[in-house]
Amino acid sequence: MSFLNEVINNVTDEVLREELQERVDIIQHKIKFMDKVPVICLTTDNEISGSLKTLIEAAGGIMQIDPFEAKVLIYQEAGVGMLEMMGVVPAMLSSEWPAVTYNRVYLFDDHQLDDTDPAGMVAALEDLAEMLYPGYFVFGNEGVTWTGFGV
Repeated sequence: MSFLNEVINNVTDEVLREELQERVDIIQHKIKFMDKVPVICLTTDNEISGSLKTLIEAAGGIMQIDPFEAKVLIYQEAGVGMLEMMGVVPAMLSSEWPAVTYNRVYLFDDHQLDDTDPAGMVAALEDLAEMLYPGYFVFGNEGVTWTGFGV
């Protein structure tokens, strides 16, 4: 998680820096007692996206390249919002994928995701932790920056 620590350490406002570090520490502490979750992240063309790899791994996920190996499927693509994805994603899903079978498909809107924005990175980490471990994390951004996609 050193990349997040580096981003947070660059925050000049000491109060904000401590708050962001505390938010990251809470997630780190909880997930060290949980099993890693196999995750695949796809674009709206069903191509593998690696743009969230570091954050997904920091949130307790293990990136997969095969949808048959993933328990969680996250659709994310720069410049494509959740509403647009809602119209495209259903036709691309296979009922044989475990994430679809267990209703663990998510749409992630990362329009504000910027690796130079510490608060945005921590918020994205919280969103991903909530997707991977529903019930263990509740940060309140479902429907705002991400949504579960019922099939």
